Amino acid sequence: MEKRKLGKSGLSIAPLMFGGNVFGWTADEAMSMKLLDGFVGAGLNAIDTADVYSKWVPGHKGGESETIIGKWLKARGGRDRIVLASKVGMEMPGIGKGLRKAYILARVEDSLKRLQTDYIDLYQSHTDDQEAPIEETLATYQQLIEQGKVRAIGASNYTAPRLAAALKASAAGKLPRYESLQPHYNMCERPLYEAELEPLCLKEGVGVIPYYSLASGFLTGKYRSEADLGKSARGGGVKKYLNDKGLRILKALDEVSAGARSKPGVVALAWLIARPSITAPIASATNMAQLEDLVAATQLKLDAAAIKKLDAASA
Repeated sequence: MEKRKLGKSGLSIAPLMFGGNVFGWTADEAMSMKLLDGFVGAGLNAIDTADVYSKWVPGHKGGESETIIGKWLKARGGRDRIVLASKVGMEMPGIGKGLRKAYILARVEDSLKRLQTDYIDLYQSHTDDQEAPIEETLATYQQLIEQGKVRAIGASNYTAPRLAAALKASAAGKLPRYESLQPHYNMCERPLYEAELEPLCLKEGVGVIPYYSLASGFLTGKYRSEADLGKSARGGGVKKYLNDKGLRILKALDEVSAGARSKPGVVALAWLIARPSITAPIASATNMAQLEDLVAATQLKLDAAAIKKLDAASA
């Protein structure tokens, strides 16, 4: 499996990351273990999670995804073969939120305990905290890197001006810099990333690991009318894509996937993987058939004509 450098972090990852938000939610513990086994067995190595996954599920309080990953790591071993990414900063029910020093230092210990590991490869600011001085946040990460608890840091959901300010602060203060950005980006959601963030990441050599790579499942082609929205727990989130543009994108995906003897979702991920600024899209699977599609996306090389057709349909 091809490996790509993540920014200037020294980390190398396969061109697709497993989105761990499903562990303990739409994939129970047994299925999560099976999926992780299959993912690593296929030569993929990067897993993305967060302390808040999956606090939105009734009865959950956050930490469920990390706990399952920790059990899997303990049972299987081979920690050094995995690039493990987690996040801090979003509100943990009854605990708090943000990127101040005391909060980060407390939450990283919670995450390490749940993950049953001594270190997190990529620790990410889950969302920007405008009230926390950037230098304080970065200096806290420096402390964690010096202690060996974190290898590299990344930013998620940052605007271009705020990411640029953080990179500037890193250089000025000789502090660790955000080596990756995790933006909301897919064929249905292009301007938010492509207008300002993409040029900045290319210029600064920041790796990019986009989430919602399949637009909550819309780009797999399983939602083609409002009648399809009840097919899964995420159906409500794709209603906004059932418009002329969305249907135009599905038509182009259908045509390209027919020519490539593939599937629309596989092609949509391959389109992201082929984009020069992207290190690895993040995508989830809740069963083994879906996992096969994720692996297939890393093996599908789209030609220039296919990319041009998809670019035009999703412009």
